[in-house]
Amino acid sequence: MKTNNFHDKIACGRVAKLLSRREWLCRAGCGAGMLALANMLAEEKLLGNESRPGDSLEPRPSHFAAKAKSVIWLFMEGAPSAVDIFDPKPELTKRDGQTTDIQAFFGNPGPLMKSPFTFKQYGECGQWVCDQYTNVAKHVDKLAFIKSCYSESNDHVPAIYQINSGFPRPGFPTAGAWVTYGLGSENQNLPGYVVMGNVKGAKGGPHNWGSGFLPSTFQGTLFRSRGTPILNLNRQPKVTERDQRAQLDLMARLNDEHSARHSGDVEFANRMQSFELAFRMQREAKDVVDLSRESNATHELYGINNPASRSYGSKCLMARRLVESGVRFVQVYSDGEWDAHSNLKKNHTEHCAATDVPVAGLLTDLDARGLLDSTLVIWGGEFGRMPISQSGNGRDHNPNGFLQWMAGAGIKGGTSHGETDEIGYAAIEDRVSVNDLHATILHLFGLNHERLTYLHNGRSYRLTDVAGEVIRDILA
Repeated sequence: MKTNNFHDKIACGRVAKLLSRREWLCRAGCGAGMLALANMLAEEKLLGNESRPGDSLEPRPSHFAAKAKSVIWLFMEGAPSAVDIFDPKPELTKRDGQTTDIQAFFGNPGPLMKSPFTFKQYGECGQWVCDQYTNVAKHVDKLAFIKSCYSESNDHVPAIYQINSGFPRPGFPTAGAWVTYGLGSENQNLPGYVVMGNVKGAKGGPHNWGSGFLPSTFQGTLFRSRGTPILNLNRQPKVTERDQRAQLDLMARLNDEHSARHSGDVEFANRMQSFELAFRMQREAKDVVDLSRESNATHELYGINNPASRSYGSKCLMARRLVESGVRFVQVYSDGEWDAHSNLKKNHTEHCAATDVPVAGLLTDLDARGLLDSTLVIWGGEFGRMPISQSGNGRDHNPNGFLQWMAGAGIKGGTSHGETDEIGYAAIEDRVSVNDLHATILHLFGLNHERLTYLHNGRSYRLTDVAGEVIRDILA
């Protein structure tokens, strides 16, 4: 009886010449690591097994001179309120308690509500900051405030999809995937795109760091927010060098034969690359995620010694260590949610306490190490919050006007772009779309957002779709 083509080439007898059945079963568990090692030998010209150009994380040139080598995106999940942190509105205080015709996302809108916090001007630029963010306030002359952002959705999940991918629905490549697709990564022993998630899990899940229709090589790698950031970094103690050598010999042959018959199987190559990366991470990732290597003074700087800020401080410090090691794109989700539908004062007080010292510490540390000039730092959520009250002392979702700030590589500190109206409801001056934010990020990486494209289903796609303008007045 004739067997299929695969078994014609890889007969059971041929496998048996390499390993007995018992040996095969014992050693099969280390196959992924051996595939990784096979590719590492290929890179060293000991085996012929190269990945297709454009599908790897090898560094690639930018379209023009870049200001940024890496980005740390401090994502404040749940949507902080601009009028309560960075953009106070005197008119809102004056009209506190008055009714309006503003429509709320959840219905039953209350009257206008003044901020429960007090504000003070900081720095040479005179930027207003609330009394809960006094450590970040010391850095305002490094920051460019974009006060006129707007989103297409007033629901968290679509808005988070949009802030990450440019589209308010799942399945599209995220900004980190586009950047690593365009530029690769500086360190082949670590992921090019790392996400440190919300300890409660991100709304919308892995789509928020997915590669969409781009090769899966460029999807984000999620680090855990509690415990060991990366599981299973250590090799199994029972796997010896001899076991690895035997498994490597077999897997290299199987891989070569598959590649010869399926030369266009891109996703197969991408899966192999993920195994390879996992193997290489055993060399370096353990050191990078080990925060005990940092001094107590550094832990103090990031707020790690304070229970209120320990979690976010640890993530911010790890973000610095990652970009210092050559990781291209790091996104750091806040823990819990800024989603203050009730008791905004309690919610924002707690979240400011969790993030103020870590964010300020990150800016201080990057600057002291000479990394801020090449690292773009972004702060903000998926949309803003209403000027009217909800449930007595909370605020509803507001996609019509919200705030982001940027600092570091190529950013003109102490600047402000755009405005919302007198009560902070809607962006009215120099409005900034999510496409504009993405165009600006790509520009700082030396990438023309109109030229960074990928052909999918007969259409050329971009991170910025068919829109997007670089916000030039915040650029140095």
